[in-house]
Amino acid sequence: MINRTLFLSDIHLGTRGCSAELLLDFLKDHDADTIYLVGDIFDGWALRRGWHWPQSHNDVVQELLQRAHDGKRIVFVPGNHDEVMRNYLGTHFGGIEVMRTADFTALDGKRYLVTHGDQFDAVVMNAKWIAHLGDRAYEFLIWLNPKINRIRSLWSGRYWSLSKWAKQQVKSAVNFIGEYEDVLAEEARRGNYDGVICGHIHHANIKTINDVIYVNTGDWVESCTAVIERPNGRLELIDWEAKIAANKERPRRRNRPKTKKNDLVDAQG
Repeated sequence: MINRTLFLSDIHLGTRGCSAELLLDFLKDHDADTIYLVGDIFDGWALRRGWHWPQSHNDVVQELLQRAHDGKRIVFVPGNHDEVMRNYLGTHFGGIEVMRTADFTALDGKRYLVTHGDQFDAVVMNAKWIAHLGDRAYEFLIWLNPKINRIRSLWSGRYWSLSKWAKQQVKSAVNFIGEYEDVLAEEARRGNYDGVICGHIHHANIKTINDVIYVNTGDWVESCTAVIERPNGRLELIDWEAKIAANKERPRRRNRPKTKKNDLVDAQG
């Protein structure tokens, strides 16, 4: 089934935390007539510190270019980590349109502002050095995370995101997420939009804020999430990592030996 629209953001190609293989797996199962790349698709900040570009990252780029070649419309709205692309607004790269922001109209007629969202982050806009410092700390958490998960795997623990947990525990981070969502919703209201679709904070969500639909696509570092518009026009948040984990768990449950009624009686004496 081909979906009407697919929204991806915060892939961070060029970083060790990027889940490129999971994204490629997701793209095999999800096609769309239009794809919006909602910023931070590649990470220029990280690439300036040191080159990291494995084959899987190149495969993601080739997959997107192939879809553009096949006639799919692909719109790239750059973020702060790939802000260099803001120098090329209005141009096409291999059939991919580069735009500062985009308008999206869903099948039900609702209009959405599509923006990465970093321009509403006061730290990124007014104290970029703090943003870069925070980026280094975040990169350390991403480096530490697989080492923790290797230990957890010894007792079959599900993948756990240290950086996501840290953000949930820090009250100021939770408050920032709430304020960010409110500001984006208000910006959409000022532009007479019915909703806003964004990324940036790596916190996937679909919610209504004062009659404005707020949609955050999440990321492909911590959450592995995307938003799709189904053929009926419904916007749906897909947690691909959780879906993969659930599919692995089902066969394990099916293969468990069933306890027979007589065995239960014998065990109870």
